[in-house]
Amino acid sequence: MSTIHTLSILVTNEAGVLSRVVDLFSGRGYNIETLTVAPTIDRNYSRITITTFANNEAIEQVCKQLHRLIPVLKVSDLSVNEALEREVVLIKLQVKDEDVDKVLRIAEVTGAKVIDITDKIYTIQIVSDEKQIQALIELIKPYGYKEFARSGKVAISKN
Repeated sequence: MSTIHTLSILVTNEAGVLSRVVDLFSGRGYNIETLTVAPTIDRNYSRITITTFANNEAIEQVCKQLHRLIPVLKVSDLSVNEALEREVVLIKLQVKDEDVDKVLRIAEVTGAKVIDITDKIYTIQIVSDEKQIQALIELIKPYGYKEFARSGKVAISKN
């Protein structure tokens, strides 16, 4: 049975590494749901976080194949252990005067923040887990949105 898996991959920070990792997934027919990459504190290394749907056996094979890539230092399936996961979402809303209080209340109860207001355009930011982000999305749907940007998931093991 396929489930969502979050893989954390520590790699050397050099040209072509991301392409090789992504090629491994596409070459085996796996879709990458989310992908984030950034240098670690030591800029010689980067962390790639990938979410994908697959069964446990397939993920085990992908992890083994990732380990064979020279620039890959460590691969962790964070779905197996407890992990802390977050995403960033930015949403631009054109808010009518009569809806301002409702939109501000929605932001407050979901843990989102209004980070910019210009000419009735409110930009909301939320940094949270997928459940809380989905709650915000559902609550603001009736107000429509002008623009929506969502990062991929970043994750770290609790232990």
